[in-house]
Amino acid sequence: MILLAVKDLWRGFDEDPILRGLNFEIRRGQRIGLVGPNGCGKTTLLRLLQGQDQPDRGDIELHASARIGLLEQQHPVSVSERTVFEEASLGLQPLLDLQRESLETAELLAGEIRGEQRRQLERRYDAIQEAMIQKQAFELDHRVEEVLDGLGFDRTSHQQSIGSLSGGQWSRLMLARLLLEAPDLMLLDEPSNHLDMRATAWLEHFLVQNNQTLLVVSHDRFLLDQVATEMYELFDGRLEHYTGNYSAYWKQRAQRVEVQRRTYEKQADYVSTQETFIRRYQSGQRHAQAKDREKKLERLERVERPREISMPKMKFQMSHRTGEIILEVRDISKGFGDPLFKQLSFQVLHGQRLGIFGPNGSGKSTLLKVLLGEQNSDSGTITHGANLSIGYYDQLLSGMADDQVALRAAWPDADSSMTDQAMRSILAQFGLSKEVVERKVSTLSGGQKSRLTLASLAARRVNVLVLDEPTNHLDLWACEALEQALCNFSGTILFVSHDRYFVNRIAQRLLVLGNPDRVQLVEGNYDDYCYTLATASRRGEQDSDHKVTSSKSKEGRSGQADTSPVTAKKWRFSYRKVEDLEKEISQIESQVTDLEAKLSEESTYSDVQRSRETQASYDQLREDLSVLYEHWEEAMERNQRG
Repeated sequence: MILLAVKDLWRGFDEDPILRGLNFEIRRGQRIGLVGPNGCGKTTLLRLLQGQDQPDRGDIELHASARIGLLEQQHPVSVSERTVFEEASLGLQPLLDLQRESLETAELLAGEIRGEQRRQLERRYDAIQEAMIQKQAFELDHRVEEVLDGLGFDRTSHQQSIGSLSGGQWSRLMLARLLLEAPDLMLLDEPSNHLDMRATAWLEHFLVQNNQTLLVVSHDRFLLDQVATEMYELFDGRLEHYTGNYSAYWKQRAQRVEVQRRTYEKQADYVSTQETFIRRYQSGQRHAQAKDREKKLERLERVERPREISMPKMKFQMSHRTGEIILEVRDISKGFGDPLFKQLSFQVLHGQRLGIFGPNGSGKSTLLKVLLGEQNSDSGTITHGANLSIGYYDQLLSGMADDQVALRAAWPDADSSMTDQAMRSILAQFGLSKEVVERKVSTLSGGQKSRLTLASLAARRVNVLVLDEPTNHLDLWACEALEQALCNFSGTILFVSHDRYFVNRIAQRLLVLGNPDRVQLVEGNYDDYCYTLATASRRGEQDSDHKVTSSKSKEGRSGQADTSPVTAKKWRFSYRKVEDLEKEISQIESQVTDLEAKLSEESTYSDVQRSRETQASYDQLREDLSVLYEHWEEAMERNQRG
């Protein structure tokens, strides 16, 4: 069933349209992720679909019986004195009305009513009860509590006046109300912005389990991996569709751009050859042939240059190597009234990438500052290794002087050999243009300040990177570039991040905070942590030897964590034998090879229809192949896990 259809949608706020002739449909059960560079029009599109904005041209057709809901991010200027629980309950207003009608009818029946009037009331009451059963209109208070609890509202806050809520709390409350309302099509704009890890994991599970039809805009790549079954990329005013989740989209996109580039270059070579022939023989004995080729070129449907979203080419290099031991931490404790961690001991060696992970308020940033010596521990010792050159990325971006020009603010004062051209080259690697680097820091956006801070660390050529939430202000393309640069860095990395996708890419070890008496050291990344938790849970190993409970325990793989937001791994694909998948992959790879050969033939581009059909078949096969590769990887993982 088509819930919403968009036809030739245009919208602009100046001479250059931000949306250019969009066409797409959303069907019941689809979970679509929408991504694109900052400012490309994602929020504008959501507002158009909701009806809060009007297109310049085109149609948006919503099914007559469909309800659409948009997550509101803005805190209202004035609000009523309703409580958090009452405001969330408004999402169930139709069911609350049904409950009230049921009670009113029951009260009427309790009176001394006889004859036809009573029979009518009995029929009405039976119909209401049937409707309540179908719509699950019983125990509504429990449903409201479940959603509020899942999104991080403790029970004491349920009776809090909504007028006293912060902006982040209000956003979470509006999300709770929308989830309870359960519209036919849910439009979510950055739904995890104000959620901690536990609440985000709960939201992912809720959306998948309830088979909610949705269009979600998010910078949370892990959320898009868990929730999305299809992806749209909005760029330069146009949409491109991809099958699968975010990771599948990223692979398919790279493959698609490469194919488009080859196709464009081959056609360009073909056109250049024909134009050379036409110029050479436009007069003389071969004039007729030249004229014929000229007509064919006029009819030729030109292949567009690939749409490529520029990705910074970030790079970190160190000037000198450290000793083997970077940090030696013994029995440190820290708290502010209540303890954050107790008697914590661990060691960091050269070249390791250690992530510090845990829920909000667990002391992650505090631990980083203690390790750097910016705050004192309550007890214990921290020993730094030899030849350390530490670069610290503060999530508040407070290390840059607002009144300085960006170029000078990032300049490594200790390095007198740095030239102006070399510094500009480093800044360009981090996506900062000439115009940006000559502006004052105070005028830069959060994303620009973030990249400027990272560029300053690269310019200093430090050998230890200490990063506190480095992806907070970066778009998806900058995040990917940063992750590649960090994976290629030969020094040591300590970082704090709530970005589970980033943690998966970067971490080789994890310190998991959350329980002051049980800080866990996990060998591996976030997926390894999840797998270990799920395994320990299945085996009932609440106090297994895999845990690290304090400085008195040996380092090793973690056991179960009481504060973890994660659940057992969900398989994306249905079970298939590895050998069957490999056979199908081999067949499709053979077909792809055949089509690549056809795309390289000159005759393909002389026939417009044939060229279009061949390209379409090739694109579809590559998408199918990408999905099969992921299915094969999952099948291999299933075999390994038994």
